[in-house]
Amino acid sequence: MSDSPEKLKLGALVALVVGSMIGGGIFSLPQNMAASAGVGAVLIGWAITAVGMLTLAFVFQTLANRKPDLDGGVYAYAKAGFGDYMGFSSAWGYWISAWLGNVGYFVLLFSTLGYFFPVFGEGNTPAAVIGASILLWAVHFLVLRGIKEAAFINLVTTIAKVVPLALFALICLFAFKLDVITADIWAVGSPDLGSVMNQVRNMMLVTVWVFIGIEGASIFSSRAEKRADVGKATVIGFITVLLFLVLINVLSMGVMTQPELAKLQNPSMAAVLEHVVGHWGAVLISVGLIISLLGALLSWVLLCAEIMFAAAKDHTMPEFLRRENANHVPSNALWLTNAMVQVFLVITLFSASTYLSLIYLATSMILVPYLWSAAYGFLMALRGETYEQAPGERRKDLLIGAIALIYAIWLLYAGGMKYLLLSALLYAPGAILFAKAKRELGQPIFTSMEKLIFAAVVVGALVAAYGLYDGFLTL
Repeated sequence: MSDSPEKLKLGALVALVVGSMIGGGIFSLPQNMAASAGVGAVLIGWAITAVGMLTLAFVFQTLANRKPDLDGGVYAYAKAGFGDYMGFSSAWGYWISAWLGNVGYFVLLFSTLGYFFPVFGEGNTPAAVIGASILLWAVHFLVLRGIKEAAFINLVTTIAKVVPLALFALICLFAFKLDVITADIWAVGSPDLGSVMNQVRNMMLVTVWVFIGIEGASIFSSRAEKRADVGKATVIGFITVLLFLVLINVLSMGVMTQPELAKLQNPSMAAVLEHVVGHWGAVLISVGLIISLLGALLSWVLLCAEIMFAAAKDHTMPEFLRRENANHVPSNALWLTNAMVQVFLVITLFSASTYLSLIYLATSMILVPYLWSAAYGFLMALRGETYEQAPGERRKDLLIGAIALIYAIWLLYAGGMKYLLLSALLYAPGAILFAKAKRELGQPIFTSMEKLIFAAVVVGALVAAYGLYDGFLTL
């Protein structure tokens, strides 16, 4: 093996974006959407989400091109724009969100296998946890063999998971009935869904969960063969996934009514296809979901290790996370990540409900890194930084940055105060690693501004801890 790691081509980067975005969420989309909104609200919500997420994708693309020296995506942008502690918090929040999401993938994977082998139950039986643990360490040792090899396997599984999705869309296109989708557009027959505005807000929370991974290529920017490919991969990946999500969501609503879809078991795509073609449809989607989850697991194990490694490389995380093995894989970051996944897999044996809400919480933790990236893109255009030769582009990027920033702030509001407080509880202990990294450099831990921010995080964490103890906050 050569001394320098081989670089990732455009195809591998696109597969990382698509692979990390298409996990388990898309397979449960018909039921999840119908449970929170009617057809009209769903269409409005998709329109807002498409604009919001597309501007976010463009911000990642612009930052990748204008700041080629910043490696590690969401983490590096927060650090460059808002200082070391914000950069650290972005990496820490992203990392927790990513490995908690992996625990979710394992449970969903074994609950899908439970369709064929009842011993796995809902994915949290002893047999399922043993199976998940074996698989976790198999993926771990596969990644240790090299990022390039793992990225190639991810490319293969990404192609394999797109096939059942395309088949589903094609079959449902022929089964689509206009009178089914137009029967009750504003869900008047389901008063429990609330006003149209309420439906849009609830539905948009679901859409965020299925778009996480949009930043996949920017995390691997230092390993890309061509820097410009990072931005291209982000936009190509986003548009591909958006197309699949909208098609699957809208076509389902023309096959079964909103109340029927809302009652389905997940993965609800399987039940929709079974409704159209019979039992083999459910088997096809279940097999597709299993392949999809295996691929997404691989993508996210790679992303988890890479974000810690990128932050350790420029001394925002402690030095021990910077170590690579002979195959240029950040091995210590990988061991720490998968040890956490293993601990939480064991916890799922004893507390299913806490675990599910932790996944929900994990997803809200990623909103903070998104917010800082959007804010940094906006600030750069506002100051005219790197735009000396292209004032015309500056106006365009200012508008895109402003929309992305408003969207990111709105997402935090839609997530609600409960999840902000609970995420403070997970952000606070990270300061131990931050302090260790600063000590290694012989620098003071916080600037005066960062002391105020950290104090606010600690207050939030204490309120959350008391809330959990007292019962006014629940997981």
